[in-house]
Amino acid sequence: MLAAVYERLGPSHEVLRVEERPTPEPGHGEVRVRVRLSAVNPTDWKARARSGGIPDAGFQIPNQDGMGTIDAVGEGVDPGRLGERVWLYFAAWQRPWGTAAQYTVVPAGHAVPLSHNASDELGASMGIPALTAQRCLFADGPLDGKTVLVHGGAGAVGHYAIELAKWRGATVATTVSSDEKAELASQAGADVVVNYREEDAAEALPKVDRIVEVAINQNLPLDLAVMAPNAVVSAYANGTLGEVPVRDLMARNILLRFVLIYTIPHDALQAAVDEVSEALRQDVLTELPAHRFPLDRIADAHDAVENGAIGKVFVEIP
Repeated sequence: MLAAVYERLGPSHEVLRVEERPTPEPGHGEVRVRVRLSAVNPTDWKARARSGGIPDAGFQIPNQDGMGTIDAVGEGVDPGRLGERVWLYFAAWQRPWGTAAQYTVVPAGHAVPLSHNASDELGASMGIPALTAQRCLFADGPLDGKTVLVHGGAGAVGHYAIELAKWRGATVATTVSSDEKAELASQAGADVVVNYREEDAAEALPKVDRIVEVAINQNLPLDLAVMAPNAVVSAYANGTLGEVPVRDLMARNILLRFVLIYTIPHDALQAAVDEVSEALRQDVLTELPAHRFPLDRIADAHDAVENGAIGKVFVEIP
């Protein structure tokens, strides 16, 4: 098969290459998927550049998310799944077989049936962003009647957080940094959109019960200003916190939650997969603007995400 690989960490154009690799076979409880689209997330370029290890196999095929069709099943997997169109998550998590290849092998549960009404692009976009959004929103109970603040409402996690929160009965406010991003957040359904570079966000935002936080190290003062008593802040991205005003947080019974989707409890992960799948079936979730790269330009695709491309970056698999 044709695959993108790297054998050491470093800059995209120095370590990523595309070459022929043996096509993997599914083991017990696994499926093999003929990949159509591979999605690139920030976690993918960060793992390649600095934070990921190299599996014992000695190589890594990058990218956690994607979509395709099951073409082989391992022992213990229903053969009726052959030919099933699926969306993928955690393909490269502690495994060498990411989605930037013609074939990937994943545990059967990580290849989720993709509803017929969802496009290839939407299916490939789920995975890390949609599952993270679901966990941040619902780890602390239902949202009906709540007010949710989503920081970075034009990003992939923010986009799906807005749509999932609206679907489940919340009023949603979001922060963005440009008019283009404001338009995307409005299209996703946000009730209040605040460009924090042009107005006083603390004055413009309502009091909120839940916060989906992309930069807690920068935004904690703003969060403190708009949180209602008993609010929850769910932070899903890295950022070293300085001084934390514990007394203030304690007095208002504020919860700071930190979310790494890879390591949440199994039951919570399955709940997120089920919720995202139902949202897809009900046409709740929508596509972001697409940036498409051929497989032989995967280094450029990684660079696009690292440089803050607005929308979703895909690698097309030949």
